Amino acid sequence: MAKTIPRGKTRESVALAAFFKIAEQWGLNTQQQMKLLGMTSESTFHKYKNAPEGAKIDPDKLERLSLVLGIYKDLRTLLSNEESARTWIKKPNSAEPFCGRAALDYMTETGRMLDLYRVRHYLAAQRGV
Repeated sequence: MAKTIPRGKTRESVALAAFFKIAEQWGLNTQQQMKLLGMTSESTFHKYKNAPEGAKIDPDKLERLSLVLGIYKDLRTLLSNEESARTWIKKPNSAEPFCGRAALDYMTETGRMLDLYRVRHYLAAQRGV
């Protein structure tokens, strides 16, 4: 039986660890986290969560991680109140593209990367970028 040797800190493992901290702050359940990561395998998800330093992440997931980290950063920039920045993702929003849904519901409804992009671009526009 081959042993898995931990790879140490990589950009993937650092991004994954940050994602899981953000998910905890946002109060995301496993299914919501998996949708944001574009994952279908719970066993792989738990491997990532329990040992991010050994995770081999494909470019799609790395891009998704980047988008979530960017959304988090944008919220921290836009909303000076920590509680507001933490809860915004779950609050209904009448702006486009949300149409009354919370950003989290919008992003996890289908789990498409395009929806993460749209939220990120919405927040960037709010920042005037």
